[in-house]
Amino acid sequence: MSNPNWTIAALEAYPQAEQQTNVVFCIHWRADLSEGKVSASNYGSVGVTYVAGQPFTPFAELTQDQVVGWAKEALGADKVSEIEAGIASQLESLLNPVSISPALPWN
Repeated sequence: MSNPNWTIAALEAYPQAEQQTNVVFCIHWRADLSEGKVSASNYGSVGVTYVAGQPFTPFAELTQDQVVGWAKEALGADKVSEIEAGIASQLESLLNPVSISPALPWN
């Protein structure tokens, strides 16, 4: 099974902060994993902080890969691993259920 695909669903930004414009402070992320027509995902958000003097990328120049990196860094390696393992487990349960709810035979 491959690793989940991380994407950015939305960003929240301060209009002005630390002498910069559109400073991102919250990243809404999604991690998805699929096999055939079956998929599992997790959605969340994480706060980030820009500190004056650090390198700054203007909002219009941000890339999804860059922001995914910020989100994973803010979450921490252990949490990212936990999220990815949870999605893999969710997908495995969907592909190989341990119980089912069949339609009632009289309907």
